[in-house]
Amino acid sequence: MTADLREKVALVAGATRGAGRGIAVELGAAGATVYVTGRTTRAQQSEYARPEAIEETAELVTAAGGRGIAVRVDHLAEAEVEALVARIRAEAGRLDILVNDIWGGEKLFEWDKAVWEHSLDKGLRLLRLGIDTHLITAHYALPLMIKRPGGLLVEVTDGTADYNATHYRLSPFYDLVKTGVTRMAWAHAQDLEKHGATAVAVTPGWLRSEMMLDAFGVNEGNWRDATKVQPHFAISETPHFVGRAVAAIAADPDRARWNGQSLSSGGLAKVYGFDDIDGSRPDCWRYMVEVQEPGKPADVTGYR
Repeated sequence: MTADLREKVALVAGATRGAGRGIAVELGAAGATVYVTGRTTRAQQSEYARPEAIEETAELVTAAGGRGIAVRVDHLAEAEVEALVARIRAEAGRLDILVNDIWGGEKLFEWDKAVWEHSLDKGLRLLRLGIDTHLITAHYALPLMIKRPGGLLVEVTDGTADYNATHYRLSPFYDLVKTGVTRMAWAHAQDLEKHGATAVAVTPGWLRSEMMLDAFGVNEGNWRDATKVQPHFAISETPHFVGRAVAAIAADPDRARWNGQSLSSGGLAKVYGFDDIDGSRPDCWRYMVEVQEPGKPADVTGYR
């Protein structure tokens, strides 16, 4: 299906890079007006010290066919989030789609360390960035979204509910954030259903984000070179894939069927028939369980 979101207004909170940027661009490709937020602008960086900026994301949204509007927001600062929503209300008069992709924890988690070994300061900061930001944004933005029936809240996480229920995510803080966001979507679904709105949790697979590509020393043009180091990276996907998943749900008149559910880019591709930008349909979470975890050689046959 081809998503059509013309005349729809979206807020992608946490759209500087990665999944948030991919989602914003694909909503724009479907014709939406997209407010993109984050802490890094061309004039001011966050502690990530990364080159990506929200202005670039907004420009990509516009180039894709939508209208991108960049607003610098720290989603832990309640006054900034409140002002953002007031601006959307004043300029657009509506909010149809809220995507909570706020994160900021890549430099904070410590793999394979129990709670007494992990830095407490970093762990608690991780919880603030990964959970509190989502709740603060929902608190201020959802009252505008439910003014019209049919709104959609997407909580972006890492891992499906089924996968995370049986897999420890290698850090008590990371594990809590990613499972907590999924539960958060379910909880919001109970409240939003009464207003004709829908809430879902959506996860990408192994994401070829800017930071992941940098970690392997590759770019999108030669990303397959990374499989020489990690063969299972062959199942990875671009941020556009999860972006197309979110756009497909948003454009689906029967989106309420997903209310409260945990969904994945690969699973939704099977339902809606979209591909990644290279024409593939990576089914990462099934691959992880069926190929990578049993120690089988990397083989994406039947999974892409």
